[in-house]
Amino acid sequence: MIVFFNNLKRCLSLFFMILICSCVNDNGAIVQKDVVDYVNPYMGNISHLLVPTFPTIHLPNSMLRVYPERADYTQDLIHGLPLITTSHRGSSAFNMSPFNTLTNPLEPVRYYSYDNEKITPSSYQVYLDDDRILVDYAVSHQSAKYKLTFEASEDAFLMLHSKRGALSWDGTAVSGYQFIENNTKVYVYLKPLVAPDKVSILKEGIQIQGTFTEGNQAAIILTFHNNRVNFALDIDYGVSFISEDQAKNNMLREVSGKTILEIKNKGKEIWNQALGKLKVEGGSEDDKTVFYTSLYRCYERPVNISEDGKYYSAFDGQVHNDNGRDFYTDDWIWDSYRAHHPLRVLLDPGKEEDILNSFILMSEQMEHFWLPTFPEITGDSRRMNSNHGVAALIDGYRKGLRNFDLKKGYQAGKNAITQKTLAPWSGKPAGELDDFYKEHGYIPALYEGEVETIPEVHPFESRQPIAVTLGTSYDEWCLSQLALELGLDEAYHHFLKQSYNYRNVFNPKTDFFHPKDKDGKFIEPFDYVFDGGMGARKFYGENNGWVYRWDVPHNVADLIALMGGRENFIHNLNQTFAEPLGMSKYSFYAKLPDHTGNVGQFSMANEPSLHIPYLYNYAGQPWKTQKRIQKLLKTWFRNDVMGVPGDEDGGGMSAFVVFSQMGFYPVTPGMPVYNIGSPTFKSVTLQLSNGKSFKIIAKNNNTGNKYIQSAKLNGKVWDKPWFSHEALRDGGVLELEMGAKANKTWGTAPEDVPPSAKPIYPGSE
Repeated sequence: MIVFFNNLKRCLSLFFMILICSCVNDNGAIVQKDVVDYVNPYMGNISHLLVPTFPTIHLPNSMLRVYPERADYTQDLIHGLPLITTSHRGSSAFNMSPFNTLTNPLEPVRYYSYDNEKITPSSYQVYLDDDRILVDYAVSHQSAKYKLTFEASEDAFLMLHSKRGALSWDGTAVSGYQFIENNTKVYVYLKPLVAPDKVSILKEGIQIQGTFTEGNQAAIILTFHNNRVNFALDIDYGVSFISEDQAKNNMLREVSGKTILEIKNKGKEIWNQALGKLKVEGGSEDDKTVFYTSLYRCYERPVNISEDGKYYSAFDGQVHNDNGRDFYTDDWIWDSYRAHHPLRVLLDPGKEEDILNSFILMSEQMEHFWLPTFPEITGDSRRMNSNHGVAALIDGYRKGLRNFDLKKGYQAGKNAITQKTLAPWSGKPAGELDDFYKEHGYIPALYEGEVETIPEVHPFESRQPIAVTLGTSYDEWCLSQLALELGLDEAYHHFLKQSYNYRNVFNPKTDFFHPKDKDGKFIEPFDYVFDGGMGARKFYGENNGWVYRWDVPHNVADLIALMGGRENFIHNLNQTFAEPLGMSKYSFYAKLPDHTGNVGQFSMANEPSLHIPYLYNYAGQPWKTQKRIQKLLKTWFRNDVMGVPGDEDGGGMSAFVVFSQMGFYPVTPGMPVYNIGSPTFKSVTLQLSNGKSFKIIAKNNNTGNKYIQSAKLNGKVWDKPWFSHEALRDGGVLELEMGAKANKTWGTAPEDVPPSAKPIYPGSE
């Protein structure tokens, strides 16, 4: 009897393990779950205040991306059917509107009531309930296929729209272009697999005879005389940034002759391969959904715009041969250098090399040989502050990437920091503000009401003097390390000294980075929570002084020294998470809409905060990092439509989730080390491109056991709250023994803290 019950217990355990890793299909049958099945594109579609995440349909880093065009998940109507989104969070270029009833006047894009929407990373289904049209869609890299089923036995209409461009019918297909920004064109070639009975164009809301239209709100209409129920219309299309012919070639290469099911299956296979580089065990189903959804978000950009060996570059307005290397753009580096680029170094180093090579090519193609800051399809928009492309270059190089020109990258980065103005949101050459920085080592602030006189300064974005001073200090540290790798000794020492410029705005009386005027006096009186106007831009940038207090990722050891040592550093960290808003939420968020996801004055919703929970590792209290990380992940990243606390930025924030759920994080891009946090899963296996794997095993891991009791790295006792990239790259195992209460001795010794730059540069004493 005992044997019987033991066998029964084992069978039931096996059954539930299978059940947990399975899902139920429409017929009620249990099927094995692929990693892509954990992705929930709706996670975070409702934002707390600003732009939400969108349920983007695409293949990993592919040129063709779409999503239902609506403000957010709560909007009741969708705006036509999209053909391509040309930038992260941008609106669709081109639009397609199927319908079966003519109205007068006829709008160029229809709004639809919809139901039964289903989105996966590479497919879309929706029912347009008022119009009784079933939409099925599958995407490839540069082309896609729609299948429209018109339930009513009436004439079926298909309208194609270009906001500013031209469309024409050649007897077989619709082709045309649309202007987007910076005189850039996107092209389309769209072929219905059933020939229309009539073709017309739209002029001032009226359908008239014609096969060509151009200008604003250009629209062409295909009419299908339909006398049967459930008329199915398959539509193949390709897009291009080169030409209409190239759009046609893209369509023929990828989707022509294939069924929508074949395209869906291929897309699922590609996504499983990409997401499957990380295997997790343990954790809840929601934990896995948050993890793989965050990982899926990390593949939305940058996008590969090479088309049959060529690409159009908006950086010089020319079509180039790609010389066998993919060209990537649409990368908001201010958001992505912190964790997104370092994650790609692990998952796909070859792709990261191509991306870094693309940065260098962009620099060569632009008017000035300056590294880009916000490279997009339409060129470099020079948004945000600082020039963090140098961080991606040195981080990749230090972690073994070699297939890009480091010398050119260094020169482009040096030029961007020394020749381009440091004023935020500007691509102008350096001016008076930059001369001041080079002489005095900080960006001067203006008093309330003081009139701005510097022409390079953006009228809304302002100087952001503390954010720029701190960000440039880090960039100059990155330049010093690039110079070191290149053997440029004089440049190395120069930029290393400059990397301490953050000290020039540190206020030892308050332990904050405090704006100074041009005479070197701190702006007084001053409120670190609220001063600085909208987004604190007069002094900081999107976040307030409590967040920028910690923005010295290259030299945490020196920040500890500035604050008087470990004890006070920990006190200040604790206070960041405990300090109240100091005003009503209404008032706080009216001024600081990016500063959501609050725990005290800490903001989980914006990239400058991502490294802060890991700083306890540097001051002898890694158990607090473990506590903070688990709480932050569980509180702010959830499997629901409000499951992201702020602007996710196409991988900028999601990469933090992926790293932190695995159990480690790159606090300082450019230093090839990782801080240890507290893993979500019992085990994580990272499949490396060199054929090796790195595994993290968290024994006794569960929701309550978040604290590390002891650790081993490749079988040897490991007492440091960090490990090197070399240890990861060579494959191996990090074993963590977890428990419910903090081990306040593990990883606390001064000699065990993560590496940092020297606390004081030579000659500063």
